This record gives sequence, C-alpha cells and structure tokens, in this order.
Amino acid sequence: MKFLLGKKIGMSQKFQGEELLPITLIKAGPCVITRVTDQEKDNALAVQIGFKELKEKKIKKSQKNTPFALLKQFRIDDPSIYKVGEKIEVSIFKLGDKVDVTSVSKGRGFTGVMKRHGFSGMPATHGTKHDHRHGGSIGSTNNQRVVKGKKMAGRSGGARTTIKNLEIIDIDLEKNILVVRGGVPGAKNSFVEITAK
Repeated sequence: MKFLLGKKIGMSQKFQGEELLPITLIKAGPCVITRVTDQEKDNALAVQIGFKELKEKKIKKSQKNTPFALLKQFRIDDPSIYKVGEKIEVSIFKLGDKVDVTSVSKGRGFTGVMKRHGFSGMPATHGTKHDHRHGGSIGSTNNQRVVKGKKMAGRSGGARTTIKNLEIIDIDLEKNILVVRGGVPGAKNSFVEITAK
C-alpha cells in the first residue's frame, strides 16, 4: 500500500490531446515516518507519518516530540520495511496510478433542504405562499416523533470525504506536486490523505 499526506493547492485545467481535463494540484509530501507500531505492544500493524514540519516558534509543548502540522497513521501488512526518520516522497507514485484522496469537505453552514438534499421545492403557483423552498410534510404523525435519518434542513458540509480512483496524470518531482484528474474535497490549502493499493 502507498500512502502520503499533502496539501490541496487548487484546481485548474489541462489539455490531453483534444480533451480538456479538470485537474487538482496537490503538494504531496515529503513526509517523515514518526512511528512504527508493533502487533504485541500496540495491537496493530501501522505506520505514523508527519507532514509539514513546524517552525520552533509555533511548536506547542504537546508537539515537541513530533513537531508536525499533521500526523496520520496508516495500517499496513509489513511494518519491517519502514524505519523511523525515513522520508516518503511523491516519487512512490507513477503516472497512471489510481489514488483515493480523503479530506474534509467545505463547510456550508446551516442550509435548507433544497441545497442540502436537492429537493425540488413547492410549486411556484396555485396557492403556494411563503413556502417555495420548504421541505413540506415530514411523514406520518403516528410515531409522535421525527424518524431517524429524515432528510431535513441542517448543517451541511464539513465532513470527512473520500473520492476514489482519481488518475495521476502528472508528477513534478522537484516541487513535490501531484496532478490528479478531477476534483478533490476541501478548500485551498486544506490537508489531504492520498492512498493507493
């Protein structure tokens, strides 16, 4: 399994032949291995990596041992091939690799049912008054409560989201930039996890 942490730079476009592709640029790595877990001690086989080393002024007491902006643990089958202090760079990926990218999606605050769930809303005419964007009936009154999972207005976005099978179409080894086809969740400069089998 390949894994790396990075930062979303933003979106752009690129021609591939006559086709115009939507692309996302990711500053991926370099990451440092900070910990390798043991099956006997930790009851799990995993590797912890850190991304974006912090400057001395910004290090808090709790971060003194591992002064990184982001730490993440990935489960693996054979931890013996990894050693603490080693660097993992963008060169582990190749052109054409399919990757899964995980990040926290943009928060959209408190939204109504039309924006949150794609409801069509009420009719524009025939007696509809002040209810054009409302959710309408929420079902039977038999239960005397709102059934769990009912689609209603509420907080939208700001959730951990994974986009699977994004194709790597370009790699800049000098600048550690990964170019993937398609969109990646999250705002500019948000942290992302990149994994591939």
